[in-house]
Amino acid sequence: MNTNNGKCFWFIPDAFYPETDNGQYVSHEAVCVLNTNDTDANINITLYFENKEPVTGFKAVCAARRTNHIRMDKIVSEDGKKIERGIPYAMTVESNVPIIVQYSRLDTTQSEMSFMGLIAY
Repeated sequence: MNTNNGKCFWFIPDAFYPETDNGQYVSHEAVCVLNTNDTDANINITLYFENKEPVTGFKAVCAARRTNHIRMDKIVSEDGKKIERGIPYAMTVESNVPIIVQYSRLDTTQSEMSFMGLIAY
């Protein structure tokens, strides 16, 4: 498999986990990873905020030649921290092998749900 696809470091500058949900659907975000390598991708995510220090220790794995949709409402850091709702943040995604990263957000705070998906930088 061609391992020249992707990058090992990605930026997602606009992340936000809405505080409320409306109806049966839950607002959430996902860091969607594609690993075309023959080696598993060990992923580290760091969160950045406007008025406090970064939070580290969010880890995930994307198996070789697979995809992993890392739900930010479900991931827990090594020291037990979760993503806070209602606070804007940015993140970096680091991997030991080149990967492709997409960010998506489902906002169900209104009955007219909205979805945003973008390729990270």
